[in-house]
Amino acid sequence: MTSAGTDVVARLRAAGCVFAEEEARLLISAAAETGAELDALVAERVHGTPLEHVLGWAEFHGLRVTVFPGVFVPRRRTAFLVDLAVELIRAQAGYPMVVDLCCGCGALGMAAATIVAAAGHAVTLAAADIDPVAVRCARRNLTPLGAPVYEGDLFEALPEELRGCIDILLCNTPYVPTAMIAQMPAEARDHEPRTALDGGADGLDIFRRVAADATTWLSPGGHLLVEAGEDQASRALAILSEHGLMGRIAESGELYATVVIGTRPDR
Repeated sequence: MTSAGTDVVARLRAAGCVFAEEEARLLISAAAETGAELDALVAERVHGTPLEHVLGWAEFHGLRVTVFPGVFVPRRRTAFLVDLAVELIRAQAGYPMVVDLCCGCGALGMAAATIVAAAGHAVTLAAADIDPVAVRCARRNLTPLGAPVYEGDLFEALPEELRGCIDILLCNTPYVPTAMIAQMPAEARDHEPRTALDGGADGLDIFRRVAADATTWLSPGGHLLVEAGEDQASRALAILSEHGLMGRIAESGELYATVVIGTRPDR
């Protein structure tokens, strides 16, 4: 590493960046690719801006996903939800309708559609989010896939013709209990939208709203996949049951991820 690189590493390490060497390489590369001033990028990172917001992209499930400043950064653990969705998509006939609700930058839909396309399958994809900045970001990622991105509150954003036709509903709802947000890392707490984090008193407020309407939007036999905290999963199953969905829990010890899956009965 050059002397400039060594200096960057030292500044990042002093700021508490655990992976200072790797971050330094990424920042140096970003400056070279974009013509940005390296010192400005490093200063942003040192002042607490998430690395993904500084770079303008995040690595998710092997893809480079554009992430605008102020947009929720996709977490590595959420790749488990995508893997589960891909399994369900491959079991579908024809061209399954996949919707990425609460889509943020659109990483989940982008990854799922890209993975199944590489295996010779195809889906019809759409996405939606309430945050206009997230919608613009998701359009940057999903428009090349031919996927529309709608702006609005949960299902209200979707066109009526999708009602009863969604085969796979990816919905990474906010699930951090309100009282716990203050304990989150500053990178998330100060730089990501509250609407993407705050799940209400028990973290399941948005999940409840999704579950209440999912049955009417899913196709017969369609699946809803939602990430949750391990301690929330049993309550989430009860909520699914209240709204006529058959629920199950999937867990990944490797990624420390819990996904709750609700399925609409096929008749």
